[in-house]
Amino acid sequence: MKLASRMPQPWRSIVDWVVTIALAVVFVLAFEAEVAKPYRIPSSSMEPTLHCAKPGAWCEGNYNDRVIANRLAFRFDDPKRGQIIVFKTPARASQCGAGDGGATFVKRLIGLPGDLVSERDGAVYVNGKKLDEPYVDPALRDQETGSWPQVPKGHYFFLGDDRTHSCDSRTWGSVARSSLIGPVIATYWPLNRLDWFG
Repeated sequence: MKLASRMPQPWRSIVDWVVTIALAVVFVLAFEAEVAKPYRIPSSSMEPTLHCAKPGAWCEGNYNDRVIANRLAFRFDDPKRGQIIVFKTPARASQCGAGDGGATFVKRLIGLPGDLVSERDGAVYVNGKKLDEPYVDPALRDQETGSWPQVPKGHYFFLGDDRTHSCDSRTWGSVARSSLIGPVIATYWPLNRLDWFG
């Protein structure tokens, strides 16, 4: 920088630091906006996989888990069954107490386009085949029986891991692909909950 080279030494160092910090801030903001964004787990719908903080109802943790979602993933690949995904809250989810305007949910992808999802005695079936779901605590399985319309093209069916207390696609239906933000790739807070998701 020609201007900085003409300045006296203390000012040259200050300008150098200011420019470096400004570039770092721009990089971090761009990275967060386009690549990986942090999210907080506010409810018990993903217990015990992801914790929310007590004294919230059915929460197991002392702190809300913080996760990072890969915002680029679905530009290059299709969503996969079993992934934990962050998505924009559907309008019909207002009946769950989710406000409009930029709210997000974090749930597990169960049904892909064209799938038929049903639930019997706490077990979830996709196209008549029972899902193996080791991430669901048996005590948190919903003992209801039900089935839902075929997942439309370009849409996805989501459930929380806490089936008893989750307000999910069973209530508000499937989610358009355009509403998907990205899969959760890691838990980064609290530090004793650090984890990577494949």
